[in-house]
Amino acid sequence: MPDRQPLFLVGAQRSGTTALGHAISAAHERADGCFTVNGKLFYLALRWITADDVTARHLRADELSHALDRRPAGGAGAARWRERVETALRAAAARVADGSAETPESLIRQVAAAGYGGGPWGDKYNEYLLDLPYLLRLYPRARWLFVYRRPAEVAASMLAWSGDRPWRPAGAEGCEAKWAEWNDRWLRFRDRLVPGNRLELDYDTLCTDSGLRQVSRFAGVDLPPGCMHRRQPPAAATPARHPAAAEVWARLCALSPAAASV
Repeated sequence: MPDRQPLFLVGAQRSGTTALGHAISAAHERADGCFTVNGKLFYLALRWITADDVTARHLRADELSHALDRRPAGGAGAARWRERVETALRAAAARVADGSAETPESLIRQVAAAGYGGGPWGDKYNEYLLDLPYLLRLYPRARWLFVYRRPAEVAASMLAWSGDRPWRPAGAEGCEAKWAEWNDRWLRFRDRLVPGNRLELDYDTLCTDSGLRQVSRFAGVDLPPGCMHRRQPPAAATPARHPAAAEVWARLCALSPAAASV
C-alpha cells in the first residue's frame, strides 16, 4: 500500500476542480507521487468489481479497462499510472479466477496501490460526490479537498460547455438543480470526516495565492502562485434561480463566510 492515504479532490462540475487537479498533479510528480485527473478508478470499481463477480470467479477487468480508456485520465504521469493499473487489474482477475477469497474492497485497494505507487497519491473526479460513503469505507483516513462555486456561475459555465455533453441540463435552472444535488451530497457527508482530513474552499478563495497556500499546506505539496485563474468575473449580482440551489448556497457560505460577500 502507498505510505500515505489518498487525497480526493471533489466538487460539482465547472467548479475549478480540473484546473486545480492538474496543478496538484504536477506538484505530486515533483514530489515522486502520483495524482490523476479524472482517473475515476474507484468510481468504476464500485460498478465493475462486485461480490457476485468474486463468487463467480470472473472479475470483469476488460470492461473496467475499456471504461478507463474511453476518456483517459489526465495529469502528470497518467500514462504510466494506466499501465500499472492494467497490469494490476489482470493480476487481480487471475487471482479471482483461481478462487481467491479476497473481497472487492481488498482487490481495488491492491489495484490502486500498484497503480499509484508508494508516494503521495490521489485523484480528482467530480463523480466521486456520488459515491462518498463507499470511498470512506475504502479509505477511512483519506484526505478530502472540496471546492464549491456560486451556482449562477456554474450554470453559465455548464451552458457554455462545448462538445457532446448529454448529461448537461438544457437550461440554467436545471443546471442549478443539478449543482444543488451534488453539493448537498457533500454537505450531508462532511461531518463523517475528521475535521483535519477535509479542506473546503470556495472558488473565489481558490483563485487567490492565499487559497493556494491553504491547498499546499493541506495536500503537502508546493503549488506555484497564480496557477489558478478565474475564467470569468464573479456573478455576485445574479442570485440562484432554483430554490434548492439558493438553500444549498446559503449552507455552503456558512462554511466560509467570505464566499457570501463575493
